[in-house]
Amino acid sequence: MEGRAGPGRPTATDRLQRLLALVPYVVSRNVVGMAETAAAFGITEQELVDDLNMLWCVELRSPDPYCPIDLSYEGGEIVVSEAEAMDRPLRLGVDEACALLVGLRMLAELPSIGDGSALSRTIAKLEAAAGNAGSPSAQVAVQLDYLTGQSVTAQVTEALSHGRRVHIAYYVPGRDEATERDVDPMRLLVVEGRSYLEGWCRRAEAVRLFRLDRILAIQILDVAAEVPAEAEHRDVDGDLFRPSPQDVLVVLELAAAGKWVAEYYPCEQVEELEDGRKRITLRTPDTEWVRRLALRLGEDGRVISPPELADRVREDAGAALAHYA
Repeated sequence: MEGRAGPGRPTATDRLQRLLALVPYVVSRNVVGMAETAAAFGITEQELVDDLNMLWCVELRSPDPYCPIDLSYEGGEIVVSEAEAMDRPLRLGVDEACALLVGLRMLAELPSIGDGSALSRTIAKLEAAAGNAGSPSAQVAVQLDYLTGQSVTAQVTEALSHGRRVHIAYYVPGRDEATERDVDPMRLLVVEGRSYLEGWCRRAEAVRLFRLDRILAIQILDVAAEVPAEAEHRDVDGDLFRPSPQDVLVVLELAAAGKWVAEYYPCEQVEELEDGRKRITLRTPDTEWVRRLALRLGEDGRVISPPELADRVREDAGAALAHYA
């Protein structure tokens, strides 16, 4: 039975996959250090010791029936022998091969890659090695957002390579407005198929992520970028949008024709209702854009909470209808 994992704890399946990969990793290197191996697998040295002690209990049917794996890790170095039956690296599964191929193809689309011949050869070798396991990835179309073409990406890359500050005009959908700000670039990254500039925003005095397809204009300044020492990279493994607890909690009810709102804006909660309707909950520091959104949705959406925002939307809608009367 697979163990139940708590937050941040690996499952029994995770550990089994690691154990199956650990033996080929060590055997292919003959002798490898404990610290190096733990770092390669993203675990602590104590977790590595636990894994090695587990491998001592494994018995293989070849080369001889019930042949135990022989290993040692004295002196901080790992040596494995008598493990011929499991010394070959694991083959990629269908989902793993497809994810890796799609990711590499997406990377090849970036203009900052330059000469992509090495990447193309890697993709070709992986396709050949994956065989049928990688064939579904060919059905996935990769398209990155550039908006103004590759000029924004090229200018961001140039600013990064030369350590220059940039001035950008940036569209903020949460407030439905364009803002201008100076940014000291930190890195260019891709998250879920979208390109972002991470930088120190001089307007917010904080690290911010800017989607390249929302940069309306960009200018490289003749000023050196000065990222403060306390600036830290954002954790892109979690949610990119981080609402503040002080933001207003808004509840909207959407008809089937308005469900695109739940896909476009970051929501804290999405509840499925009857007839394809949804009730979404989100946070925002400014409800003005929500008011305009509700008016634009018309019968496809209505504000449930906060009550004062719902009242204002009804008043604005009534005033607009009065003009038609």
